[in-house]
Amino acid sequence: MTEKKTIRVTDVMTKGIITIEAAATVSEAVHLMRQHRTSSIVVERRDDADEFGMIAVADVASEVLSKDLSPDRVNVYEIMSKPVLTLAAEMNVVYAVRMLTRFKLTRALVVDHDRNPLGIVTLRDMVLRSLEDGAQED
Repeated sequence: MTEKKTIRVTDVMTKGIITIEAAATVSEAVHLMRQHRTSSIVVERRDDADEFGMIAVADVASEVLSKDLSPDRVNVYEIMSKPVLTLAAEMNVVYAVRMLTRFKLTRALVVDHDRNPLGIVTLRDMVLRSLEDGAQED
């Protein structure tokens, strides 16, 4: 009997994150997205008691473009998702997929034991990697 390899969130995540301040404009956020070729940016915490936020292309589309608002006049904090779901880097992707699907999310922030951000993981990347490696667990 072949033992299945456990895939961890850290094995699949996009390492490193792009961050932005909550008071930045949506135009600044979109510029960062273009510059770094990413579809989401982590919004920094104000302090240790605060939580991370996230702004994604879908937020810009639904909250700015579809409402015909100026991205120069809308701040990131007005359209970001906060708090964002965070996943432990060592979590098994099977359970991470369950978490994301339970909350109808497509991405999560990956953190270490001290809640420091390490990267972003997407449902797409986890599903494709799990099926590619044939790692299906209960």
